[in-house]
Amino acid sequence: MANILVVDDEMGIRELLSEILGDEGHVVATAEDANQARELRISGTPDLVLLDIWMPDTDGVTLLKEWQRDGLLTMPVIMMSGHATIDTAVEATRIGAMNFLEKPISLQKLLKTVQQGLSRGQDPARGTMLNHNGHTRHGLSADKAALSAPVNTYGGFGNYSSSLNTSPSNYATPEKEFRVSFELPLREARDAFERAYFEHHLVREGGSMTRVAERTGLERTHLYRKLKQLGVESSKAAKKSG
Repeated sequence: MANILVVDDEMGIRELLSEILGDEGHVVATAEDANQARELRISGTPDLVLLDIWMPDTDGVTLLKEWQRDGLLTMPVIMMSGHATIDTAVEATRIGAMNFLEKPISLQKLLKTVQQGLSRGQDPARGTMLNHNGHTRHGLSADKAALSAPVNTYGGFGNYSSSLNTSPSNYATPEKEFRVSFELPLREARDAFERAYFEHHLVREGGSMTRVAERTGLERTHLYRKLKQLGVESSKAAKKSG
């Protein structure tokens, strides 16, 4: 469990990140602007800060500079933005930010980056590989593991591993029946189904993202984000169909 400070001027993002990180067992404090963030930092040192770059009063990079100047940058800081340029991200890293998350933030990327930040904050010399074992909580912890785990699309959920098995034999086809255990947490079962669903349509449409988008009723940008979140590679499906 860690104390995490989320700084973002959008209420929806603050609430979403608080819910996700809270479900992971962390204690989350939120600030809607730089002034609130300053007060919370002075009152205590969080284990990690998620800091939005674009805020109405003082932007995140300026606040990061203040903390660095005043000797308050003693915790890992992860910058967030949906509009930042590469130069802005590089500048924040140069000042002392540990990492950068681009909005919209995928669940897998968020949890992995937070875990890396907490690991680095505890021991800078230690590796930051994300460990999916040892989590006893359900909900988002199970969901996190599901996002990086291979799915046996014909017989339920496979064993967890560090990479997704995307060999052609694992893609769902009309002749293969998808099954998933009803004992799984809802989010985990949903991710298993969605992965098999998109793999099936990628094979059926020969890897064509345009046709898959039409078939599934998703915009292409949303489809790309969804496939990336689920760990589904369209190139594998194209080779399979060819």
